[in-house]
Amino acid sequence: MRLIFIPFVIINVVDGNYFWAMILFVAAGLSDGLDGLLARKLQQQTLLGEYLDPIADKLLLSSMFLVLSFMAKIPWRFTIVVFTRDVCILMVSAVLYIAVGLRNFRPSIFGKMNTFAQVAAVFFTLLFELRPEAALFIIKRGFLWAVFALTCVSAVHYIILVGYRIKAMGESRETAAAK
Repeated sequence: MRLIFIPFVIINVVDGNYFWAMILFVAAGLSDGLDGLLARKLQQQTLLGEYLDPIADKLLLSSMFLVLSFMAKIPWRFTIVVFTRDVCILMVSAVLYIAVGLRNFRPSIFGKMNTFAQVAAVFFTLLFELRPEAALFIIKRGFLWAVFALTCVSAVHYIILVGYRIKAMGESRETAAAK
C-alpha cells in the first residue's frame, strides 16, 4: 500500500497541499504498521515481504526528502546524507549478494532509529508547513539533525556488521572445508 501512496503524497507536496500530503503520509505509515501486524498475527510473513517492506520505506522516505528539498522545506545537506547512505548500502548489499551470497541485511537498532527520525522529520516538516510555529520549527530541526547523526552512526554500524558477517561466512566455509 505504501508504494501506492508515494505519487499522491508527492503530488500534494509539489502542489503545496500540505494537509493532504500529511494525511496521505500518515496513512502510508499506518498501512505499514497494519501490514506488519497482520503478517505477524496471521503468520503470513514472506521472504518477498521482508524485501519489499524496507524498499517501500526507503522509496517513500527518500522521495519525501528529495521533494521537500526541491521545495526548499528541508536543507539539501540532510537529503544528500540520507541518499548517500542508502545508495551505498544498496550497492554494497548487491555486491555482497552477488560475490559471496550474503543475504542477511536486517536493519540494526541504529537503522531503525534512523528510520523513525526520518519519519518524524518528514512529519514535522509537513506539520510546520501547516502551522508555522517556532516550537514546530525547533522540533523539525531537531529531528533533521537526529537524521544526520543517526544516518552517519547507522552507516558505520552497518559497515561493522557486514565485516562481522563476512568474517563469520569465511570461518564457516573454512570449518566446512576442513571436515
